[in-house]
Amino acid sequence: MKKTYKVEVDCAACAEKMADAIRATEGVKDATLSFMTLKVKVEFEEGADPDAVMQAARANCKKIEDDMEIIL
Repeated sequence: MKKTYKVEVDCAACAEKMADAIRATEGVKDATLSFMTLKVKVEFEEGADPDAVMQAARANCKKIEDDMEIIL
């Protein structure tokens, strides 16, 4: 399953760190974050609960950049 979410982030370097944090989240198969469009495309592992995974991904991203946001 793939889903797209809006993100709020201030710089391209932070966006890349966020993408790495999302990809490292359990239940995420792959993720691509575009700083230009402020959207992240997330592909979930089979059987994963997208809502729970994205809550964990958001928490992981907040550790890196506390003023970022993923609009769920």
